[in-house]
Amino acid sequence: DKEAFPFEGGTAYLERDIIVTGEQVVGARAGFDENSAPQVNIDLSAEGGQIMHRVTRHAVKRRMGVLFIERKTRKAGTSIDESGDTVPVYEEYYDKRIINLATIQSALGAAFRITGLDSQAESAELALLLRAGALAAPMRFIEERTIGPSLGAENIALGVKSVVIGLALVVVCMLAVYKVFGFAANIALAVNMILIVAVMSILGATLTLPGIAGIVLTVGMAVDANVLIFSRIREELVSGAKAQTAIKTGFERAFVTIRDANLTTLLAAIILYGVGTGPIKGFAVTLSIGILTSMFTAIMGTRAIVNLMYGNRRSATLHI
Repeated sequence: DKEAFPFEGGTAYLERDIIVTGEQVVGARAGFDENSAPQVNIDLSAEGGQIMHRVTRHAVKRRMGVLFIERKTRKAGTSIDESGDTVPVYEEYYDKRIINLATIQSALGAAFRITGLDSQAESAELALLLRAGALAAPMRFIEERTIGPSLGAENIALGVKSVVIGLALVVVCMLAVYKVFGFAANIALAVNMILIVAVMSILGATLTLPGIAGIVLTVGMAVDANVLIFSRIREELVSGAKAQTAIKTGFERAFVTIRDANLTTLLAAIILYGVGTGPIKGFAVTLSIGILTSMFTAIMGTRAIVNLMYGNRRSATLHI
């Protein structure tokens, strides 16, 4: 036996068999998956987890609906009170609506997640409704207000501010210590930031606070690579090598160290992606992208800029 409900401009038919109710919902919270896409993480009680596993293991690839049942009151008519005044009469009724309809990908248990949501706002609302369904007592609206996401916006603004401040300090330090070569490194660093944002945009990833932390770490790693290269060039100049020889040898000898350091960090990022939860996976994705782009800009980008400035000057004096 099925019951029809309006859903997303169409009609969805749900079987009347109830798997679990709000009483088995221990918690529901909005989060992000490994690709920084919004999701809802749901925790059930031990009993609810057993029921969910028993039912869903035979229903893989079938759709499961989340039905929100709210007890409301409405005006049913009027009556005459003892003083002879006409007063409204209210009755209670149940408002049923589908808040999510998802495909079961595998057998579920006491902890599972709902993915494929369109926005962070949708995941937050779904988590809120799931938690509300766990309440034993009905709720009645006395007053309703809409509050903007000022706290989240403030955190993101502070995160972006930290990136800007860190980048500015790095730019100033590189110019002060390495002069013209520092200018080349700063250009490569700016290109690195553009590449990170471009790759994340192509992947459709959402920039979260863990992602911003990954970008800040990437800035430091990109500068480390340039510092290694420039230190090798200085050593070659001190040993008496000519300008072009010092540049060529410096980049070649620093490459192995840069490669090994970045590969070990990339390996750590892959492990974080494999065993971490949503925010940790978002940090790992951003860090992995930053490692690859920083290696490209530090080795290829900086070298191209340096060769452009000193490539045709055989007796050039290196400002490093």
